[in-house]
Amino acid sequence: MTRMQGVIPPATTPFDAKGEIDFTSAGAQVSWLIEQGAHGIAVGGSTGEGHTLEAEEFRDLITVAVEAAAGRVPVIAGIIADSTRESVRRGRMVADLDVAALQVTPVHYLFRPDDDAMVGHFRTLVEETGRDTLIYNVVPWTYLSPALLIRVMTEVPKVVGVKQSAGDLKLFADLMLDAPKDKLIFSAVDALMYPSYSLGAQGSIAAILAAAPGPSVALWDAVKAGDHVRALDLHGKLLRLWNALLPHDNLPAATKYAQQLQGASSGLPRQPMPQASAEQRTGIEAALKDLGVL
Repeated sequence: MTRMQGVIPPATTPFDAKGEIDFTSAGAQVSWLIEQGAHGIAVGGSTGEGHTLEAEEFRDLITVAVEAAAGRVPVIAGIIADSTRESVRRGRMVADLDVAALQVTPVHYLFRPDDDAMVGHFRTLVEETGRDTLIYNVVPWTYLSPALLIRVMTEVPKVVGVKQSAGDLKLFADLMLDAPKDKLIFSAVDALMYPSYSLGAQGSIAAILAAAPGPSVALWDAVKAGDHVRALDLHGKLLRLWNALLPHDNLPAATKYAQQLQGASSGLPRQPMPQASAEQRTGIEAALKDLGVL
């Protein structure tokens, strides 16, 4: 748990033209992210199209990531599932792997569990898997309030923190204000990494980190060094990249294009997600040039 801090990019999952995972490229990407300075790697999350992964693919992908990381940085296993039973199953599937924590979404298909049921979901998960767990607070219709997040972390000790996703920095600030001090709060407010760090985030797990890992690490380092002139400059340039990634609701595909421009192995998105549009490609290339990585 103590090793999970700083810039933790969510790896994309390389698919080939038939929609199969290219495991060789997946391992190569993990190594590339570490070489760019990443302090950890998250696998199987939203940026990794984890919602499309079959259980056996999930297990194999985490295995490859752990092998590629080779103990250099912690690996976090992302679980996106629609029942407590399936979340537990996937957590058990990686029980023998050197995984630092599970990153788990609330159950989210259509019907929202009430607060007690949500606490029960995470309690059952950690009791059945024995693994440290991060709440992946991302699904709009099952979005957990700061108060509920704090309740889960307080009542279920092995829930060690939260990956807080959404563009609302006020919600992030409220969570940072009242969260137990021994818990880890990671920002996934991609457009606002700089203020997230300034508010005390222990790190970040967000698509922008996978799209531009080198500059993202530089931003973290600048904030930690108190170099706010440098941090503000990097913030502005990363924000332009984020704005270029966003159109068309295909963020994983756009992130893959940014990675490819920098020489990373990222493959294709899995159908039906479209590849980056011409508009996205133009904006991404311009932003990466401004960041000095092309």
